Amino acid sequence: MRNQTKVLEFLFLGLSDQPEQKQLLFRLFLVMYFIGTLGNLLTILAICFDSHLHTPMYFFLSNLSLLDLCFTSTTIPKMLVNYLLESHTISYAGCLAQMYFFVAFGGSDSILLSVMAYDRYLAVCHPLHYGTVMTSHLCALLVTVPWVSAHLIATVHTVLMAQLSFCTNNQIPHFFCDINSLIKLSCSDTYVNEMLVLLLGGILILIPFICIVVSYTPIVSAVWKISSTHGKWKAFSTCGSHLSVVILFYGTIIGVYFNPSSIHTAQNDMIATVMYTVVTPTLNPFIYSLRNKDLKGALGKLLDLNPFSKRY
Repeated sequence: MRNQTKVLEFLFLGLSDQPEQKQLLFRLFLVMYFIGTLGNLLTILAICFDSHLHTPMYFFLSNLSLLDLCFTSTTIPKMLVNYLLESHTISYAGCLAQMYFFVAFGGSDSILLSVMAYDRYLAVCHPLHYGTVMTSHLCALLVTVPWVSAHLIATVHTVLMAQLSFCTNNQIPHFFCDINSLIKLSCSDTYVNEMLVLLLGGILILIPFICIVVSYTPIVSAVWKISSTHGKWKAFSTCGSHLSVVILFYGTIIGVYFNPSSIHTAQNDMIATVMYTVVTPTLNPFIYSLRNKDLKGALGKLLDLNPFSKRY
């Protein structure tokens, strides 16, 4: 048997080793994290405090904002602290915990997006039956399923990762504990881990993406039949912005985890990862929530932007 040294911590190589670029990246990610966190918190608070928004659509939006907040908080704060302290290490236990929550919150986010697409399909294509189908019990079930299933899958990945051995190489060519990066570092047989990444990843990513495409196809068809030109293009604008973020989110994830390893490059994978871990969660509250007229009104009441509102 070859000599093995138990790894007690991992070292992030990060996005760049240039001091100037590190400072730029720190400021960029700090601003994006602040904007995304503020947008998601305002969305949650506005929906919670406005009784007019206690409907299935806004219930799903509030849960999406909560998941995005948790998802970005899994990786970005640690990265910012590393840049600030110029320390790029993470403990073995901390790395497994980060990987667990990254898979759990990212997977929940993915499934919930397909649930929201189904909700919009019912509202647009079957409006007369929407109230009877989308009951409070069904809404609770549709939100519980993403959380429970994603956490179960994250548990499977974490338990299997804990069984692997890591030798002298502890350098992760990333800014967080990515499951593929950890598998490549292991000196154990990783066949089962690699197969489960594809199999369980299909449940968390590919199936929800297909469901979204299937749901939005009749939605687009229904929107096309709108007689008003203004109403038609307004609806297309909304659907188009939603689908753009969805394609950016799923497209980058599929490119990283489901493409053959022969066509992967470290730089392309890093850019794609930034897109689905930082950019799309930052855009979600603005695309799904803050462009909404009712939600903007609720935010105005929450922030009391109109000083004369209390006089009338």
